[in-house]
Amino acid sequence: SRSDDFTVAMETVTAWAWGPLSFLTFLAFLRHHPARYILQLIVSLGQLYGDVLYFATEARAGWSHSDPRPFYFWGYFVGLNGLWVLVPGALLLDACYQLAVAQRSHDRPHHKAH
Repeated sequence: SRSDDFTVAMETVTAWAWGPLSFLTFLAFLRHHPARYILQLIVSLGQLYGDVLYFATEARAGWSHSDPRPFYFWGYFVGLNGLWVLVPGALLLDACYQLAVAQRSHDRPHHKAH
């Protein structure tokens, strides 16, 4: 089915791109590499994009792959899957903040000592 094709395609991207890129981001933070927040931004944005597509696909399918009982739907499906929206969302905001601070510092006029 089309949703199965979508899931396979998304998980292929996750396995071959986001997984290794996440590990590279981890190494960049360990080494304080200058690109660490750029990598954090890319990985977080990619994760959020996948999450939005996941929820949108499920909504279009009428939530047919989730348990309709309120505890399971809201607690398990929305709550636990929602963590995959909140964590990358927070990391995306952090990356934007850190990059803005760095850019502000870079844009500040530098005075030469005489």
